[in-house]
Amino acid sequence: MSQRLYRSRDGMIFGVCKGMANHFDISAFWLRLALVVAFFVTGFFSIIIAYIVAALIIKLEPVIQPQTEAEEEFYQSYTSSGSLGLSRLKSKFDSLDQRIRRIESYVTNKAYDWERRLHGE
Repeated sequence: MSQRLYRSRDGMIFGVCKGMANHFDISAFWLRLALVVAFFVTGFFSIIIAYIVAALIIKLEPVIQPQTEAEEEFYQSYTSSGSLGLSRLKSKFDSLDQRIRRIESYVTNKAYDWERRLHGE
């Protein structure tokens, strides 16, 4: 049984049934069959709405399965909130921007220093 419930990336429609089957360790065929039977028994509209809601709520499985708890936490933090993920990316790019500025400052200072030495100031 899988730790978390994810939508499968290789499912038929949105991957909900295959993801649930993987999570509960049952055959996707039987889960799909139960969904089709419920579709005809309970009425078309309610099952379609429930399936779409499940597709919107359940997160898509990671491309590479997390091996450690830290990797799982990292994945969950990025997928839980778009704004949180964007703020983390912004802080990472800000950090890179600071590093580039420090490098530029160093390089330009060295260039200025060599230029000053060559001209004898």
